[in-house]
Amino acid sequence: MQKLNLSQVLSQKLSPQQIQFIKLLQVPTAELEARVEEELEINPALEEGREEEKAESDEMDYEDSYEDDLGYDDKDINLDDYLNDDYGGYKMQGDGNYSPDEEDREIPISSGVSLQDQLLTQLGFLKLDERQKIIGRQLIGSIESDGYIRRDLEAIINDLAFSQNIETDIDEVEEILRKIQSFDPSGIAARNLQECLLIQLERKEHPDDPTVQNAIRIINECFDEFTKKHYPKIQKKLDIGDEEIKEAVNLITRLNPKPGGISDGLVKTQYIIPDFILTNTDGKLEITLNSKNAPELRVSRSYSEMFDAYEKSDKKDKKLKETVTFVKQKLDAAKWFIDAIKQRQQTLLKTMQAILDYQYEFFLEGDETKLKPMILKDIAEKIDMDISTVSRVANSKSIQTEFGIFPLKYFFSEGITTESGEDVSNKEVKSVLQSMVDQENKKKPLSDDKLVKMLNDKGYNIARRTVAKYREQLQIPVARLRKEL
Repeated sequence: MQKLNLSQVLSQKLSPQQIQFIKLLQVPTAELEARVEEELEINPALEEGREEEKAESDEMDYEDSYEDDLGYDDKDINLDDYLNDDYGGYKMQGDGNYSPDEEDREIPISSGVSLQDQLLTQLGFLKLDERQKIIGRQLIGSIESDGYIRRDLEAIINDLAFSQNIETDIDEVEEILRKIQSFDPSGIAARNLQECLLIQLERKEHPDDPTVQNAIRIINECFDEFTKKHYPKIQKKLDIGDEEIKEAVNLITRLNPKPGGISDGLVKTQYIIPDFILTNTDGKLEITLNSKNAPELRVSRSYSEMFDAYEKSDKKDKKLKETVTFVKQKLDAAKWFIDAIKQRQQTLLKTMQAILDYQYEFFLEGDETKLKPMILKDIAEKIDMDISTVSRVANSKSIQTEFGIFPLKYFFSEGITTESGEDVSNKEVKSVLQSMVDQENKKKPLSDDKLVKMLNDKGYNIARRTVAKYREQLQIPVARLRKEL
């Protein structure tokens, strides 16, 4: 079987198998097992397990039978290619690609999932009739990933009329919405930030506490002033003292502005499994593939035995010929899939090794300031592959190091020229910027102009608009909104 060369085929019309390989290359480790299971289900010629040793007497003169009786050229298929140990035991042990103790060293990290199922479960606990349940499900289905309902309730009412044949009104929908807003996590199903914060405050364990009451008044009566941090105006309007407003603001800032973004102990946890494991042995860095990237697969021996049966049978049997044709197709597909998995491993390792070599100083210590500017083209040129191939490898892949798990996209960044003419990663500049903000006097936070001057003093040639862009990417508010009492 001819090897796929992605750098060549990506610019041409791709065959179905080439498209399948590209998709397989993009699959993260966590999903690879499901993809393998799917292939095992649809192809009986593919089996799990290591290929067994074969006795020499088991080998068949497969090529002659096909060329003479079915009209296939001997280049079409070679049974040895399907049944040899190269494809049966292809985990590549001993060449640095797999380590048997990877299972013990693997540290998966958790990632939140949608709250919709949990909200539907809580809906089932309410004593609602079928009509109310349908309205409730429609409202829950309108909750966005951050926990808010931003669709106008009139639009939801129209959806219920057209799709569910249910006539309702604002009062009924709002009544059921208030019930959903009592669900966990607190603040869910709010229509805006103000409502989200109020829901959480009203559900506090001691809602009559003066601090809670002041916080509710601030959100209810002075929300605009609060968002702009105009604290003196709030104090004057509500007639509260310095200590009172400080306690109330501290309470509000501890609330969750995105209730859909946390599990709150309710949502099942799914695990992000790193695709690569990095080990540091006395300063020597080594990359291995996660063992889940190397499932043991083999071609079915029973299918090869069908060819043996064909050799000993009446070669004029039309049905048997059709059966053998089917078997050949399945053998082709099984051998291709095993080869594609192997090529996937090789491409992943080749790409990750190039990233390691490029960012070697970072991988030694985990110091973000040691990251070099690196774009997809840099790695593509090092491994002689297409940029789109590197992009596919970097997408949804991660590496486990002794100082954390990092997505591969983390290591790619543009460069900034310093005063000395040296190129540094914009991640280094962002790290310095974050440090400056962390250390600033919160009563007199640094303006963007001041941050630019400080960065320039450190040798980073950077414009104000770039500082503003990096600040936004780091989710750092403008100076006025960083001000504290």
